[in-house]
Amino acid sequence: MSIHGLSSSSSAGWLATLVPVAVQFVLFLRWMHRRMRNDEITRAFVRDIVTNHLPHIYTALQKIAAQQGIELDETPLVQFVDLNSRRKGRGH
Repeated sequence: MSIHGLSSSSSAGWLATLVPVAVQFVLFLRWMHRRMRNDEITRAFVRDIVTNHLPHIYTALQKIAAQQGIELDETPLVQFVDLNSRRKGRGH
């Protein structure tokens, strides 16, 4: 009998159970980090497109429409909606 009162086969059983659980947990954490990072990159990309490129696209569209004699409506304003702040406000 060992010092802790557990046999070596019992310790091996616990080890055989804990190692796969620990590996799955580490893999889950890596997946979660990658998923959160991808979401951050996507938000930054969309924000960059909207703030830096969309105004130039609208300007070019206005010029093309003027050359073609087409009257366009006013350029729409861009409004960002932060869905995360709504969730935090609800206590979720």
